[in-house]
Amino acid sequence: MKTFYTESPLWHEKIGGIHALLERVKISEERFREQNGDVLRLRKLNRIMSIHASTAIEGNRLTLGQVTDVINGVPVWGPPKDIKEVQNAWQAYNGLDDYDPWNIEDLLKAHSLMTSELIGESGEFRSVDVAVVRSDGAVMHRGAAPSSVPYLVAELFDWGRESLTHSLIKSSAVHFMLEHIHPFRDGNGRIGRLWQTLVLSKWNSLFAWMPVETLVHYNQALYYKSLQESHSAEVDCRPFIDSMLNMIENSMYKYIDVATETIADTGDGINDGINVGISDGINERLLDAVQKFPTITAKQLAKRFICSQRTVERQIAYLKATGRLLRVGSNKSGHWEVIG
Repeated sequence: MKTFYTESPLWHEKIGGIHALLERVKISEERFREQNGDVLRLRKLNRIMSIHASTAIEGNRLTLGQVTDVINGVPVWGPPKDIKEVQNAWQAYNGLDDYDPWNIEDLLKAHSLMTSELIGESGEFRSVDVAVVRSDGAVMHRGAAPSSVPYLVAELFDWGRESLTHSLIKSSAVHFMLEHIHPFRDGNGRIGRLWQTLVLSKWNSLFAWMPVETLVHYNQALYYKSLQESHSAEVDCRPFIDSMLNMIENSMYKYIDVATETIADTGDGINDGINVGISDGINERLLDAVQKFPTITAKQLAKRFICSQRTVERQIAYLKATGRLLRVGSNKSGHWEVIG
């Protein structure tokens, strides 16, 4: 198919960093298993976070606690549509092991689960024109003509099946192209995020549980900005891939922190240990320091705050994950930018 992205020389370094982080994720899971006995609880916790995030991006009003209750079968007082969205998403994500990312029937099946009883044409490619419209009425993007959708999705999946592109890049590119084609009447964002998770999980099974969607939710403005920048006259999803690689990396830090900070309890609910990070006062001091000294290192920050380097690294990961801190350039020669 026609090339739809230009490569960045920084991707190789980012991919190498993510490979290294996978070892830290494995270690964090093993420590969790030793202390809590069942790593499935940790994985379920992160999947609940992913479902809450992916539905919240589309306007779902349920809190993380309410989403947890819905998934655990506890009655929740809330909008029936929002409750049904969460139930559907749980079913769709639970099918990850069985989906083939390059099988169109599986895509339609996942969409049917995700949108069951919520929209017309659930589990079917759309038969009408669609557009992404801004709140002021301006059209941001028009989906492909309905008659072209089956062919374009088939072409994309053929590329995904045959391409030797690294899965970290491929998953982001497929995510973008599904948003670009906009194959469904509704649910395109949720399916695009699910399909990226699917492609990643086939590369490494740990990604079936990584809360990438949570990082998208934290950085929703950047997510939509990178989508818009990639929707040009000549489609180039390089900005979107750049953005998603950062979110994938930060989701791994989030997973490690949840494993480290979550305190064992007797149920399946989410406890106070899920919110990681140090006090807001130290957050602001760290942000102030990197704003004054953009090239400062974690080691130098640790000396400045009289704490361990690991503490600083975890807090930097937290600030990056919540969209307040951005690393520009490589780890060796880059600099920090404070956002907002």
